[in-house]
Amino acid sequence: MGLHPLEFSESYLDSPSFREKVKAHEAELDKTNRFIKELYKDGKNLINATKQLAMAQRKFAQCLGEFQFEYIGDAKTDDERCIDESLQEFSSFLRNLEDQRELMMRNITETLMKPLEKFRKEQLGSAKAERKKYEKETEKYYSSLEKLLNMSSKKKEPQLQEADGQVETNRQHFQELSLEYVCKLQEIQERKKFECVEPMLAFFQTVFTFYHQGYELAKDFDHYKRALQINIQNTRSRFEATRSEVYELMKKIKDSPQEYRQTSPITSEGYLYVQEKRPPPFGSSWVKRYCTFVKEQKILHMATYDHRSGGKIGETESVMLKSCVRKTTDVLDRRFCLDIETTDRPGTVVTVQALSEDDHKFWMQAMGGREPVSPLHMQSSINDQGLFRVVGVSSKVQKLLSLMMDEKSSEVDLSVSDEWDVKTITSALKLYLRPPTHPQLLCHQCFSTPSPESGSPEARLQAIHCLVHKLPEKNRLVLGLLMNHLANVAANSKQNLMTMANLGVVFGPTLMRSEEETVAAIMDLKFQNIVVEILIEQHEKLEYSVSCSVSGCSEGPSLAADEGSLGSNESVSSQSSTASATETPPQKAKSNHEAQCTPISPQNSGVNSRKAKAMYPCEAEHDSELSFQVGAIFHDVTVSREPGWLEGELEGKRGLIPENYVELL
Repeated sequence: MGLHPLEFSESYLDSPSFREKVKAHEAELDKTNRFIKELYKDGKNLINATKQLAMAQRKFAQCLGEFQFEYIGDAKTDDERCIDESLQEFSSFLRNLEDQRELMMRNITETLMKPLEKFRKEQLGSAKAERKKYEKETEKYYSSLEKLLNMSSKKKEPQLQEADGQVETNRQHFQELSLEYVCKLQEIQERKKFECVEPMLAFFQTVFTFYHQGYELAKDFDHYKRALQINIQNTRSRFEATRSEVYELMKKIKDSPQEYRQTSPITSEGYLYVQEKRPPPFGSSWVKRYCTFVKEQKILHMATYDHRSGGKIGETESVMLKSCVRKTTDVLDRRFCLDIETTDRPGTVVTVQALSEDDHKFWMQAMGGREPVSPLHMQSSINDQGLFRVVGVSSKVQKLLSLMMDEKSSEVDLSVSDEWDVKTITSALKLYLRPPTHPQLLCHQCFSTPSPESGSPEARLQAIHCLVHKLPEKNRLVLGLLMNHLANVAANSKQNLMTMANLGVVFGPTLMRSEEETVAAIMDLKFQNIVVEILIEQHEKLEYSVSCSVSGCSEGPSLAADEGSLGSNESVSSQSSTASATETPPQKAKSNHEAQCTPISPQNSGVNSRKAKAMYPCEAEHDSELSFQVGAIFHDVTVSREPGWLEGELEGKRGLIPENYVELL
């Protein structure tokens, strides 16, 4: 059973059952108030969520509208054009749908939220105010009644009449207010049935209108949708028809890549590794570049491109080709290399490395490359008696040397036998290698080796191996070329009579001549000859073309283990006579020599750290490197995992040190 009706007559009696009925009506209104408040809160959340959805939909529509497909080729088919435009159509559809949703949200606020809140505040709020007044008047009436009943009958009559009148007034006011409150309760109970439901009906009508608008939009979109499905199917069919042919072509290219390499009568393109030479002692580095060779103009464009840096294209360098020659592995220990001479930088040779043997042939053909040509006289006259010992005519030697040293002169053709004979060529070579024409190949103050009477051959070889690999890279490579050739000459000594000893006599003074002409320097000639003999005899073991750090020169007996193998007054040295004549204590001389030449092995680098002294200034190029001036002292020097580098501490900072910049102490 629902709520009991509140009879006006019962309000006069104010019976307990009447009061219970009033409380039931009040509880129902309280429940209605809580319901409307909760519904209003949920409605707000619904509106906010719908706004977030609308924002997401509009963002999605914007993304669709801004994107555009790119197609392969110069033109699009009608199907591709329709597919491209479809994203804009989708975007437009969603924007129209969100316009209707926004309209729905405004209508929900006006038709549902505001009416419900108005009913709660005006009707339920007024009932709550009437309830407080009713309770206040109830308390006032019954208090005055109890006070009247407690008055003594002995009071004077006027006082009693006045008290009776006051109570009667309060009773009438209480009953009137009770009638009004009962009427108000029942009125609100009836009013809520339509004032709460009617806004909800308007809400659903708004929702139905939104969905109807969506249906109309979808209905209008249906024709376009069907046409687009046909466009998509046509595009898919063409894709399926061409995919098998594409895969077949890819398989052919995989099987014979060179046959399908993209070529052009105008240009040739591809990757090459370009050797970039750096200031001593850093040697050189190889940088990958994308090269384009314009055949008619003979211009080679080289653009730096590193896939690991996100495919960023660097600066493009262009050179004009003069000649292209295959570089042999006995000159450079790398395969697939070419030497490119340019016209805009005379005398400068750019060395590049192809990616494979086939790629090497491709670039050779594209740039008109040729095989390296050795001087014919050097090849055919290997058996000439006294080769390198017999000197040529001085005037012709000077003329040849001047031509070869002149940067402005064109390439000298040594194959012209009438102009340049073998004696002239060999004499010019010796003169070129002798200072001051050319910096001494072996011009190291510490380049010495033990005399035959001191130390073992293995120890002497170990010492020379170490010193060779302390030479600058260019010196070491040129020395390697020369020693390889002299070994070939010595191999034919039965015909040319030039044994290793004879070649040592010829090239010892050439390569290691002291800058001063003194008796001490002359006495050192025999030891210089021995050094050259060892360099020729052991040319393969010394590995001139391999970059070798000091720590890598530790094959064979340790120099530290055979103190007699280094130093002493019997050392063969290219030092000046001043250095030779200096009365240096033997132990100290051995210590200095050993500090420069003793290999740093893991045993003496990881446990017993060394000190080192800077021989050259250095500016750090990276945070991991140290900057220093000449004379700086490094502590705790150990071998680095980086070839050609040491690790040490300077002024509290630890970092990398170029190995050939320092002298170990």
